[in-house]
Amino acid sequence: MKRRHLRKRPQEVEIHITAFLNLMVVLIPFLLITAVFSQVAVLDLFVPDEQGSTEQSTVQARIVIRKQHLEVGNANTGPLEIITNKNNNYDFETANQRLQDIKTKHPAIRHITLLLEDDVDYESLIHAMDHARYFNKTINGQKIKAELFPAISIGSAPPLAVDKAKEGGNQ
Repeated sequence: MKRRHLRKRPQEVEIHITAFLNLMVVLIPFLLITAVFSQVAVLDLFVPDEQGSTEQSTVQARIVIRKQHLEVGNANTGPLEIITNKNNNYDFETANQRLQDIKTKHPAIRHITLLLEDDVDYESLIHAMDHARYFNKTINGQKIKAELFPAISIGSAPPLAVDKAKEGGNQ
């Protein structure tokens, strides 16, 4: 007698995905709420204009950022004030006050030029741009940011003027 091997027929297996769906229902809102979406801020910068526009023919606001100090003033007449560093940090608050003085005297001016020496770090440039663009103004007891010089040009600082007497003594 022949024996037949009894083969087991495959049985249909039911997939239980209820636990997985419960997990997804909880995880997806949690991940969406806690996700940090990147914010991109764009700031238009300009190349310094050598001749100046008609708006700035008499006054060209500028900040020269040097290793030891800031020079705030008018490009045509020279620095109004040289602000020395405090505790090896630039004093951008005082520079902002001087820029407010310039803005008060010449409210139509919107452009400023930032000139940097080669060894000035990026963070200092960003702080200078922030303090040149806005100033804090109190209206009805609330502090708001008011526009100062929103159009910013960036360039290289001119070399420091060499004292002629020192130069003549070394020859």
